[in-house]
Amino acid sequence: MPQHPKAPNQGTQHPRTRHLRTLRDLSTQELGALLSRAHVLKQLRGTPEHPRPLQGKALAILLEKSSTRTRISFEVGAAELGAQPVPLLAKDTQLGRGEPISDTAHMLSGFVHGVVFRTHGHDRLEELCAHASIPIINGLTDLYHPCQILADLMTAQSAFGENLVDAPVAWVGDGNNMANSWILAAGILGFPLRVACPEKHGPLEDAVTWANGQHTGCVEVTPDVDKAVRGARVVTTDVWASMGQEDEARARAQVFANYNVTAARMQIARKDAIFLHCLPAHRGEEVDADVIDGPQSRVWEEAENRLHAQKALMEHLMASPNHT
Repeated sequence: MPQHPKAPNQGTQHPRTRHLRTLRDLSTQELGALLSRAHVLKQLRGTPEHPRPLQGKALAILLEKSSTRTRISFEVGAAELGAQPVPLLAKDTQLGRGEPISDTAHMLSGFVHGVVFRTHGHDRLEELCAHASIPIINGLTDLYHPCQILADLMTAQSAFGENLVDAPVAWVGDGNNMANSWILAAGILGFPLRVACPEKHGPLEDAVTWANGQHTGCVEVTPDVDKAVRGARVVTTDVWASMGQEDEARARAQVFANYNVTAARMQIARKDAIFLHCLPAHRGEEVDADVIDGPQSRVWEEAENRLHAQKALMEHLMASPNHT
């Protein structure tokens, strides 16, 4: 497996302030409860019984990267929970003009009750968490995307039940922030995960080591796509060039040419296998159109589940302990 820089440590935070930097900020019990709550909130949406535990609070959604699903899920979700969403494009704020992240953290802590931060380097998220006295949620960094993985796990549970131990997952493609997040999820929940990546494009080694330390052998990294997909119940992938890698797209297309999800590969997975993709997708590259638009695809349910999973997360981090 190729050498990668170690992921930044979990950093420091104000006493009694909970953040979601990676899934490692959640215990197994907390993650299970959060996913269960997401299913409940999905059923309650649009009914008089839907809770509003964040009434009178505000959530800043600070975006240094483009966003569709993250922004919509948190804006709509915050409003449905009773909070006021405050979307902020970093380029239009003082942060975009060079204000230190530490100053931004102190300032936001006096205005709002939580922040979703979508940024580039994971160290920027860690710095915001270190200086904030309110919950900070990782809306995506170059290393991890915990909010998306919550929706993915929720979608897999809808197909195969709450316990995913008997639902092997195959990741195909780049060892990116989504691959790293799947690896942490496997380490927490104990389901088998096979990650198929080309050489020099594997996931974070310390994430793999940590996951296999929690559940021995739960994560296997291989260059063999068919080995990863064979017998899987969840087959998932992402674009070959993530945000910020657009200049590498042509070179990456050559490296990843065989790391795609085709109808033939779905046939060697389990008959009841589902296909997931965090979107946006490039049909004809990392996935064939007849897969993502076919009967095994759950990508639109997966996208909608971002809303329900994010609502459960905001409730978990931002609501008072005695909310109902």
